[in-house]
Amino acid sequence: MRLSRLVSLAAVGGLLAVTPVAAQTVADVIRAGVGDNPVIARVDALEIRRADLLALFGQLPPQMRELPIASIYPLALERLIDGKLLVAAGRTQNLQDDAEVKRRVAEYVDRQVQETYLTRAIAAKLTDTELRRRFDDFVKANPPQEEVRARHILVATEQAAREVLAELRRPNADFAAIARARSTDGTARDGGDLGFFSRGDMVPEFAEAAFAMQPGQVSEAPVRTQFGFHIIRLEQRRTGEAPSFEATREQLRQDASQEIASEVVDELKGKSRIERRTLEGAVIPSRP
Repeated sequence: MRLSRLVSLAAVGGLLAVTPVAAQTVADVIRAGVGDNPVIARVDALEIRRADLLALFGQLPPQMRELPIASIYPLALERLIDGKLLVAAGRTQNLQDDAEVKRRVAEYVDRQVQETYLTRAIAAKLTDTELRRRFDDFVKANPPQEEVRARHILVATEQAAREVLAELRRPNADFAAIARARSTDGTARDGGDLGFFSRGDMVPEFAEAAFAMQPGQVSEAPVRTQFGFHIIRLEQRRTGEAPSFEATREQLRQDASQEIASEVVDELKGKSRIERRTLEGAVIPSRP
């Protein structure tokens, strides 16, 4: 049973100890590291050390790492003890030499070799300079877009929309107040305020009408979309800001990592003689 499952069961069963808010958390222990790696339990001749505990904590999802260590430690320690007992029992039956165990170990080693090779190949190519270059290319390909801020009043029928227009044409009409009273969507409570948006953020009919207007202008006729009939008031126009390097760094890194991984695999394929076969063992002709 995984540690996260044990923690969930303990929480449901009311077994978790009540600890002060300022108590040390699992995350605190992880951050502190192994230190001098003391023995924290013994099972016959087998030792369990702090490093074993930290490895187990590494399997926990982020939210569980914020739990008090006093709550988790007894459960984690028993989990480690259980594991040592099972390992000892299995070794008395020489399961370490079992063909199935060896196959699984070999598969695990292969996965680790594969992941480590790819991780290091990506790290060698994805330098800070390369990441900056990709950011500059991204900014050039995605220049800041024009944005507008608008309010709208959404109603179900054209007749209702024209009634709203008539109200708005009265002296001293307050668009926001009428939106709160008449609009049928969630922005009504904010006086119909949609905030700033670019053309691609809205359905085409709405965007075309809004971007054709000037600040302070109200649409002369209802704008029909799949949601109903809109009366629009344009509030502001501006040019959006380009994203910062820091704001896009992680996404750039993820995208670049995937691209480089594909390049690495393609390069290896180009250097290798690969033969593909059907499930029945017949050779599949090579692709051009």
